[in-house]
Amino acid sequence: MFDPPIKTTGTVIDSPKENIYQVELPNGKIIVGHIAKAMVALHQDIKPTSKVELELTPYDFSKGRIVAVNND
Repeated sequence: MFDPPIKTTGTVIDSPKENIYQVELPNGKIIVGHIAKAMVALHQDIKPTSKVELELTPYDFSKGRIVAVNND
C-alpha cells in the first residue's frame, strides 16, 4: 500500500554541500532537505532564508525533498 508524502514548508538555514540543505520546519525541528535530479534547476534559486515546500515520507521525518521555492 502506498502512503502519500507529507507536505510542509520550511526555511533554509544553510547548505553544507551542493544540493543538500538544512531546513527549519515551523515546529523548530531542523531536517536535511534535498532536490530531486529532475528539479536541479531550483538549486540556483535557493539561498539561506528562502522559504521552501517539502515532501516527507511518513517513515522518516529527518529528511525531505524540496519541491518548490518561494523567495518572496
